Amino acid sequence: MTKLSKQIGQMESFCSYIRRLREERQLPLRKVAAYLDIDTSTLSKVERGDRPISIQYLEPLSRIFEVGLKDIQVQFIADAIDQNFGRLEFIQEGLKETQNRLKKEKK
Repeated sequence: MTKLSKQIGQMESFCSYIRRLREERQLPLRKVAAYLDIDTSTLSKVERGDRPISIQYLEPLSRIFEVGLKDIQVQFIADAIDQNFGRLEFIQEGLKETQNRLKKEKK
């Protein structure tokens, strides 16, 4: 296991992060679900990790939880990388290559 995959493995999952934010703010599941215009059961599944959440909900989540969109996106991206690629031996090299490509696209 690489150093990075060990660090990622110790991070909080996105579903746990969303649940923690909601509970810290003492917001009922139904209120957050209503704000997102989704069923309470759907949000519950997201918080349990049984269902992924679409990126279209990241901005509304940042607003209702009153946290920066950057924080929400970073947690979302880190969890997605961990879930899909965290166990790969050359993840660090892959992430560096991705950064290089993104930098080239911005120019």
